[in-house]
Amino acid sequence: MTGMLTPLRYPAFRYLAAGRVVTMAGNAVAPIALAFAVLDLTGSVRDLGLVVGTRSLFNVLFILFGGVVADRLPRQLVMVVSSVLAAASQAVVATIVLTDTASVGLLMALSAVNGTVSAFAFPAASALLAQTVPEEIRKQANAMNRLGINAAMISGSALGGLLVAAVGPGWGLAVDAATFAIAGALFALVRVPSYRHAGAARSSTVRELREGWTEFVARTWVWVVVLGFCFLNMALVAGVNVLGPAVADETLGRRAWGIILAAETAGMVVGALVAMRLRVRRLLFVGVACCIGPAVFVAAIGLTPTVVVLLPVAFAAGLALEQFGIAWETSIQEHIPADKLARVYSYDALGSFIAIPAGQVAVGPLAEAIGVVPALLLLASVAALAVVGMLASRDVRTLEHRASGSTEPAERLVTPEPVSGRDST
Repeated sequence: MTGMLTPLRYPAFRYLAAGRVVTMAGNAVAPIALAFAVLDLTGSVRDLGLVVGTRSLFNVLFILFGGVVADRLPRQLVMVVSSVLAAASQAVVATIVLTDTASVGLLMALSAVNGTVSAFAFPAASALLAQTVPEEIRKQANAMNRLGINAAMISGSALGGLLVAAVGPGWGLAVDAATFAIAGALFALVRVPSYRHAGAARSSTVRELREGWTEFVARTWVWVVVLGFCFLNMALVAGVNVLGPAVADETLGRRAWGIILAAETAGMVVGALVAMRLRVRRLLFVGVACCIGPAVFVAAIGLTPTVVVLLPVAFAAGLALEQFGIAWETSIQEHIPADKLARVYSYDALGSFIAIPAGQVAVGPLAEAIGVVPALLLLASVAALAVVGMLASRDVRTLEHRASGSTEPAERLVTPEPVSGRDST
């Protein structure tokens, strides 16, 4: 039986995990800072929806191409280049906010750049983790990776609220730019064996996309969960990232909102620790069922916008959602061939994220038409129905976790070598 810290014996995993921790610490600051930067600029929830929706739209438009690139090129190289470009784009955003030269149109243009860069980074990072450790400890590696990310997001969310309240949103965006630069240096140190077969011919982009699609639709549980998250993500992002800051401005205050988001991430940290110890055969079923927690959080924002209520609800939502995150990462890595993994992740991201821009843009006018509280309750209902729909699939309910790894030896990754010695962790 492997220990919780076993993945840390592998240098490639350490550098990858460290880079993602640094990136996510900055990314936890950025949404808070950007939201209040737009609200300070125009005071309009509609404008905020346009800015964040533009980023999501360009992420969706380029995510499939990002998956192809991540399956063609060394994934650590893709991560380095993406980090450098993200650092540059966020530095420009910070500069125009700090110098009071920002406009909604300019922020939308820079959000488009950032969303495009993210479209290449997401499938590369998700697939690269599977190359850094042997398959028998992938569940622990996924849990530890998410544990570090969520711990960073706690400090990032709290820092974001404090920075915005104390010195303004521009400095929060500057912090995000700096974290991307640091992460790029860490990703450059990742060394992993190739996942491609020796002598494998390079196909056309269209053919590689078709191969990824074939793998994606071949397993019912994959496309059912992605379809469910199309609606779930739309509701959660619109409720928490767009309407949440507007509610906080009227009730809790910006500092308290940052603390509440930090509490959600603290729940994710605890959730990762729980998932490390969890021993269940139907791992995906448990993870999907737990997704009802975030739906309750969205409803609570509208019904009881007080710190005493939202802190524990946010914590519970984070704990619950983390069970799904680890279950999903582990299931995908167990059942999808390594050389097609990034493309399947890109189809996963496309389906899961495609409705987010529409939700972000539409939720402002919806809230103006029917009120913020009814809009939040409607979003919570959509999220809950999405969970019920996923659980209605027999394949989702019955998929079994293979703790010993894949049964497809021809597609396995080359096992990386650990570092011996007590200081390896």
